[in-house]
Amino acid sequence: MMGIGLIGRATRAAVMAGIVAGSVLALAGAGTGAAHAQDLKFFRIGTGGTAGTYYPIGGLIANAISNPPGSRPCDKGGSCGVPGLVATAVASNGSVANITAIHGGTLESGFSQSDVAYWAYHGTGVFEGKPKVDDLRAIANLYPETIHLVARKGSGIKSPADLKGKRVSLDEPGSGTLVDARIVLAAYGLSEKDVQPEYLKPNAAGDRLRDGALDAFFFVGGYPAGAISELATSAGVELVPITGPQAEKILKDYGFFSTDTVPADTYKDVGETKTISVNAQWVTSSKVDGDLIYGITKALWNANTRKLLDNGHAKGKVIREETALNGIGIPLHPGAERFYKEAGLIK
Repeated sequence: MMGIGLIGRATRAAVMAGIVAGSVLALAGAGTGAAHAQDLKFFRIGTGGTAGTYYPIGGLIANAISNPPGSRPCDKGGSCGVPGLVATAVASNGSVANITAIHGGTLESGFSQSDVAYWAYHGTGVFEGKPKVDDLRAIANLYPETIHLVARKGSGIKSPADLKGKRVSLDEPGSGTLVDARIVLAAYGLSEKDVQPEYLKPNAAGDRLRDGALDAFFFVGGYPAGAISELATSAGVELVPITGPQAEKILKDYGFFSTDTVPADTYKDVGETKTISVNAQWVTSSKVDGDLIYGITKALWNANTRKLLDNGHAKGKVIREETALNGIGIPLHPGAERFYKEAGLIK
């Protein structure tokens, strides 16, 4: 369930041994050497389910920022990661779970929808009545996350309003998708009581939809999403538009949403679909060392990482330094802020 940076085979085995054993000494015994083991720094990136977009993007970024002892040499004139760092992409339930784990100290960082991060920091929205996560800090805005409402082919679902009485997966508790699915349902005059709700990740939801045991499911993430692509190819699906006055009300009530379009044939035999989106952001804790976050931010925005992102995933291409500060509604980590000031993105 983890993605590990681009490191040598012996080091990879050592890192895995160290993660399982929870001990740097295990790393030394697995072949990295005691001196090198002492220099290693671990940095976890909470992502989402393995069938979504967070997980592969997390793996790409983990590759980009990792540079443990004995790793690949640096290219001339460019960063190839943070010296001594082993970053891992950890599968999780998504935005809410990642923020909770960061606050609790079981993750150093994670991905979150921009709305969920804002609500967590301010103690509003889905975090209403809970303590504010006031140590939450931003590293970077990444890419737009599209709200997919995926329906079984021939289901007759043409609008979210048609979900009434249907078997619908809203994603797992702790996910940003569940938060946004509830917002969409409410905008169309529905609640969870008006549907037959299930709480599944997209791969499990796709299996049930293929078997005829589910009518539709929500997924919030960058397109193309692997689980939906596979389902469209093997069984056929329809994407339900989220448009009209209901969608306009969502945009008015929640400043984090934007209009979005899934281009035709992003998924096999699915036409252009109008919908809405939020931003995916990389967040961390104010307790994480400033020099480390500075190094990680610098490693994220360089030519070597650019190649990894461009070639690794369709959404990697839209992760750009010039949009790194877009839509951030929580404070930047001081280490990240230092980099952006040096880069001229903050005056």
